[in-house]
Amino acid sequence: MHLYGTQTVNGKGHLTIGGVDTVDLAHTYGTPLVVYDIALFRERAKAFKDTFNNVGIRAQVAYASKAFSSIAIYEIANQEGLSLDVVSGGELHTAVVAGFPRERIHFHGNNKSYTELQYAFDEKIGCIVIDNFSEIALVKEIAESRQEKMNVLIRVTPGVEASTHDYITTGQEDSKFGFDLKNGQTDEAFRQLHDHPYIKLLGMHCHIGSQIFETDAFRLAAEALMEKMIVWRDDYDFVCEVLNLGGGFGIRYTEEDQPLNPSAYVEEMAEVVLSLTRTHNYPLPEIWIEPGRSLVGDAGTSLYTVGSMKEVPGVRTYIAVDGGMSDNIRPALYGAKYTAATANRMDESHETQVTIAGKCCESGDKLIEEAHLVEPAEGDIIAMFCTGAYGYSMASNYNRLPKPAVVFCENGHHQLVVRRETYEDIVRLDIPLQPVEQTERI
Repeated sequence: MHLYGTQTVNGKGHLTIGGVDTVDLAHTYGTPLVVYDIALFRERAKAFKDTFNNVGIRAQVAYASKAFSSIAIYEIANQEGLSLDVVSGGELHTAVVAGFPRERIHFHGNNKSYTELQYAFDEKIGCIVIDNFSEIALVKEIAESRQEKMNVLIRVTPGVEASTHDYITTGQEDSKFGFDLKNGQTDEAFRQLHDHPYIKLLGMHCHIGSQIFETDAFRLAAEALMEKMIVWRDDYDFVCEVLNLGGGFGIRYTEEDQPLNPSAYVEEMAEVVLSLTRTHNYPLPEIWIEPGRSLVGDAGTSLYTVGSMKEVPGVRTYIAVDGGMSDNIRPALYGAKYTAATANRMDESHETQVTIAGKCCESGDKLIEEAHLVEPAEGDIIAMFCTGAYGYSMASNYNRLPKPAVVFCENGHHQLVVRRETYEDIVRLDIPLQPVEQTERI
């Protein structure tokens, strides 16, 4: 059994995270419960930053917060000196409420609304990553009407296809994101932006996908963008100050996954950039990267309580837990694989194969098809590992199930950072039907 970060087994045979007994957490806060190992988050953040320092490159490590957004995680990211990627007005507002330094906020997204862009200008954020020609027009309109400057990057699809799931591949030519590097769109975007009086073009951005285990694709993407930057220098006397190479660094969900250390990805990118800048006498740009999953993915563990059980003779044994696709849709959405353990009986043999089913009214609501646990009993606490990225962020109220609570653990302390939704929360936005005479005609 693989344990992550600060996870251990205590004298009671219980799983601990951050020095805290997970069974006690389940009893204190209820289940489903998402528990974050904050020491592991800090360790990963430091590893990325230290590697850039070691290779002598100015950099920003931006937490790609769509992986998990909350006031508290933004506060931790700020404590670690990270920058922050947001992809919506809601994430931007969360950052504002968290007091995150505006100059270190980068705003992504392929369909930012006029209102969202105005909000970005209102808060004087550090950078908008422009995704398409419609957005260029909107940013120009806002900047000119306000006579206010804004830093921007051009998001580019470099034509690099990483080895990952189709749903999380973003760097190939056929993508909803960014300007194509090969068909002239990127050059046209550059011409529309580089000499605008209120827009400061910092450089280019790319993101080639997610859950990537090899460095070749990152190398190819860095080479492609650097080559275009050199052309702009030679043809327009324009030097990019920033090269953003995105994120997508993989983590270990199962034993088949073989992720690299954070330093390996950074060192590969740095080698390409340093080599090309020296060869072409190009000023070394500041490098930005955007780890999300690799900061919070294996730092998060979901705790569930076993309820009903069903044996299909000769086929499988189902154990049902009190969560499911409502708090982690990834297995149903694109077949994401996870591992689990019986948190209250860690010192017993985990040799019983079961299917962990969720409680949603869907046949496809299976969290793990082939989990190996202790012989299950009603009331067992199941720990599902590596759920820290895109679990809570993609949670829903399907079947009107309340979203789970979120707890941070570190150095023997635990803190509630997102409270569990209540049934009252579920109906809070509902409006009862009104008599016909009280309704408005349209």
